[in-house]
Order: sequence, then C-alpha cells, then structure tokens
Amino acid sequence: MLVWLAEYLQQYVSGFAVVQYLTMRAILGVMTALGLSLWLGPWMIRRLNSLQIGQAVRDDGPESHLSKSGTPTMGGTLILASIFISALLWSDLSNRYVWVVLAVTAIFGAVGWVDDYRKVVENNSRGLPARWKYFWQSVGGLGAAYFLYSTAVSPVETQLIFPFFKNAVLDLGIFYIVLSYFVVVGSSNAVNLTDGLDGLAIMPTVMVGGALGVIAYLAGNANFAEYLHIPYIEGAGELVIFCAALGGAGLGFLWFNTYPAQVFMGDVGALALGAALGIIAVIVRHEIVFFIMGGVFVMETVSVILQVGSYKLTGRRIFRMAPLHHHFELKGWPEPRVIVRFWIITVMLVMFGLATLKLR
Repeated sequence: MLVWLAEYLQQYVSGFAVVQYLTMRAILGVMTALGLSLWLGPWMIRRLNSLQIGQAVRDDGPESHLSKSGTPTMGGTLILASIFISALLWSDLSNRYVWVVLAVTAIFGAVGWVDDYRKVVENNSRGLPARWKYFWQSVGGLGAAYFLYSTAVSPVETQLIFPFFKNAVLDLGIFYIVLSYFVVVGSSNAVNLTDGLDGLAIMPTVMVGGALGVIAYLAGNANFAEYLHIPYIEGAGELVIFCAALGGAGLGFLWFNTYPAQVFMGDVGALALGAALGIIAVIVRHEIVFFIMGGVFVMETVSVILQVGSYKLTGRRIFRMAPLHHHFELKGWPEPRVIVRFWIITVMLVMFGLATLKLR
C-alpha cells in the first residue's frame, strides 16, 4: 500500500525511492510488526483475561502444566493482526503471491479461531470437529494449490526441485496440486502439534520463516537464482516482506509467550503460521529444504503418528507421551531445557537447509 504512495511522492522528494527496495521494505516490515505486537500485546492479554478466555490443561500431562490452566489463549490473533497490517502496508499489493499467502493464512487462522472459540468460550472440549477442521483446511490448501497451478507462467513453477543436485528436477504436472496440498495442510498441523510449551513453536516458526524469506529473495532475483542454480520465480521476492512481518510479529509475541507464558498462541496462530510457511515453501519451490529446516515440526508429528500407530497395533507406547516434547518433560527435563534445545536443533537445521542452496 505504502509502495504506491512512495512511488507517487518520489516525483516530489527523491528520497522516497528507497521504499522501492525489497531490503528496506523488509526492515520496515519487521519493525512495524514487532512494534505492533509489543504495543498491542498487553492490551490483548488484559482483554483475554477479562473475557476469561483461558487455556484448559490436560490432566494426564506433566504435573508442571497444571499451573498453566487459565492462562489466556488465542494470542495468535495478535501475531496475525501484526503480520497482516505490516504486510499490507509494505508489500506490493499487485503481486499475486502476496495475496495467495495472505489468503491461506487468513483461512487457516479462521479455522483455528473457530476451534479455539468453541473450546475456551463455549466450553466444548472437542472444539471444531476433526472432519470439519480438515475439510476447511483442505479447501484452503487445494484452493491455493489450484490457483498457483493454473496461473503458473513457466514450467519451473510446477517442478519439484531436489537439493544438492544442480539439474535434478521432476515435472509434477497435475500432481503439483497434490504435493502442495500435503505441504500446506501438513505444515499447518505440524506447527500446531509443536505448540505445547512456552515459546516452543513460535521461535522455530520465526527462524524457518526468516530462512524462507532469504530463499524467496534469492529465487525472485534472476541473477542470484542463476548463480545458485535454483529456480527463478518472478515476483517471489515480494514474499520477503511477509516473512519479515512474520519474524517481527513472532518475536513480539515471544516477549509475552516466553517461559512462563503470559499468553498462549492457540490454534488460531499455530494453524495459520504453519500454513503460511508451507505455501511460501511451495511458491519458492523448496519443499524438500523446508522439510529439512522444519525438522522439529517433523519430529513432533512423526512422534504422534508412531505413538498412535504403535498403541493401536501392539497396545504399547513408544514414548512416555506424545508429542515428543512431552516425552522429554516426563523424563525429567525442565520445560526451559526442552524449549531451548529444540530451538538449537532448529538453528542447526535452518543453517543446513540454507547451505543446500550452495552445495549443488
């Protein structure tokens, strides 16, 4: 929005030309989202407290979690509000990728909001029934995938790229829609499963989002893309602004969500942020690298799958409790230790994922 204003004012004051640069707008996006989340956070926490929108805690979980009962939840609305305001202010709104990411984030955020609302306001322990949750997630994921497939202007936009190999690509054709659907919906639910400890999900989300922003910048620049032998996706660089806004909003939320948390993200934040990461990875054609960088999300999801599968097939549990972070808590790890160690793992995985851009 402000890009158009700056372009108009540029004819009177040449200094406004700096707003045309992606790097400058990314910096402004981070600062705007961070400032908004820090400014609005205390008000939102007070508001949630006054409405008695508090987290319900499982009585079969770690005993240390019982004290968290009643802590305000649905704080993900703070993250989403900060992201949307910042992205709309600093992005080029004529870019179709910006609108795709915003739409997916909004749809999945709405699904999470309904689920949270039914749980904490209507006291319905089931929340949004699983079939309806996955239905609306599927609508969002398939809709975005079909739009991207139908509007693709070059073959590379629907090819699967393999890291470590310069010319290893797979033409997906119509299966591009299937892959994109699973990446978006799978990522959304993986982040949601990870969101179980104070700050555990938001920091990996910020780190992976930042790395995807770097990839988007490189993929959207023909010279960098050619040099690194990665697909050139015209217009993908504009997603740097969204990733920057996500990083700023996430760090602002972490100010209040760090141990011991004053507010929880809730499904409204986790489902939306996971889907946002997934659709960005799809657009920049780095799904496999995203899978690597989001290894913590993958481990958490796999632990649940293994736990449920093992119990149904053998009647035995592999882990003391799933998702994986609860397993380590029940082994005696203090909550901050679990959180920070998962952060460290994410740092290493993100660095490895970015290294694959050069190791080809």
